Amino acid sequence: MERRLFVGTAFAGLSITGLGARPPRPREGDIPMRTFGKTGEKLTVIGQGGARMQLLRTREEGRKHLQGVYAAGVNYFDCAASYWEGHSEEVYGDVLPQYRKSIFLTTKSGKRTRKEAEEELHASLRRLRTDYVDLWQMHGVGTPKEVEQIFAPGGALEAFEAAKRAGKCRFIGFTGHADPEVHLMMLKRYDRFDSILMPLHAADPSYLSFEKTTLPAAVKAGIGIQGMKIFGNAFLLRALNAKECLSYVLSLPVHCATLGFSTKGQLEDDVRTAQSFKPLSEAEMDELRKVAQTARGAVTGAGMEYWKKKI
Repeated sequence: MERRLFVGTAFAGLSITGLGARPPRPREGDIPMRTFGKTGEKLTVIGQGGARMQLLRTREEGRKHLQGVYAAGVNYFDCAASYWEGHSEEVYGDVLPQYRKSIFLTTKSGKRTRKEAEEELHASLRRLRTDYVDLWQMHGVGTPKEVEQIFAPGGALEAFEAAKRAGKCRFIGFTGHADPEVHLMMLKRYDRFDSILMPLHAADPSYLSFEKTTLPAAVKAGIGIQGMKIFGNAFLLRALNAKECLSYVLSLPVHCATLGFSTKGQLEDDVRTAQSFKPLSEAEMDELRKVAQTARGAVTGAGMEYWKKKI
């Protein structure tokens, strides 16, 4: 489900407390920044996610969109080799090289052997038209079996370490959305990850919670923390508005929220929220968690977070 497909900016003023006047268009730039863990890099608190680029339909539309994202002041650009069968990286490669020194560029590999991961990185760099990425991540680690494959002789970890030594990536990390315990396994097996990407949103604490299980361990490790699925793949928008969803996650100890804005209206909404953000109190966080459960109930409990599963 595309988040805000039908919501767009029309309900940007709605909240659990009622309707408010629509605020002015956001200023360009002035998006708050946070230091990305031990890397020392400064990232805007919202970043462009590459998974939704396919919703723009054409490379030309994608190019126009990315120009607007950069002009709005976003400096974090997330991608993966698998997004839009490689076309997302191609669109990034059409636009971002001219801004290369002023952006933080990421991509991911879902391959679990050294050979396959290295081949995928070379293809990614070619499509992105760059000789390095700032962050290269192991994509979608979700089972103990995958953890063993990554750390086995000839596993993906060897490719990631080699790429970092060779300057093909500055930092390495991993992502996943299935099981928070698997994230803990990754952190326990290797203490040199620079970052982690996990689902974080107001409904997460009540089911296989990354916020309760993984987030504290990542904070303790001092690594860069990214949140995804901020809107619960749009399911949360049945109960909360976009500003509430994003404000909830930015009130957690995260450094950047990866967002799937694919329209000008969505981009403006998210930039406006980031620019005006003030941390929520614990009471406000609790209230949003309670309200989020009404969205979960509408999709038969745990079924809302269909991406989470124990294997």
